[in-house]
Amino acid sequence: MAFPTSVNNQITDSVTQSNVKVLGDAPAMAMGNLFQVTNNALGNSAHNSTLAIQQTNVTAQAATTMGVTLLYSLDTASTGVATKKILQSQPAGLGP
Repeated sequence: MAFPTSVNNQITDSVTQSNVKVLGDAPAMAMGNLFQVTNNALGNSAHNSTLAIQQTNVTAQAATTMGVTLLYSLDTASTGVATKKILQSQPAGLGP
């Protein structure tokens, strides 16, 4: 102590050492909090990317289903007739 006080020296030393311990622990506590917050943010990021992948798969599956439905709904008879007309209209020597 720099100067004498009316408080017992042992009490003053005890309070001073408690304050020093708190100040000494502060950097470790701050780093621990930083690690926990960073871990939480990375976990949320992983969950968000998983959700995005799942939603992309659902959208792709819906688009595939609609494409197959469109293919199955086409009238194949009219397509055959049109193809036959196109092949018959070719100049000689290019087709059957």
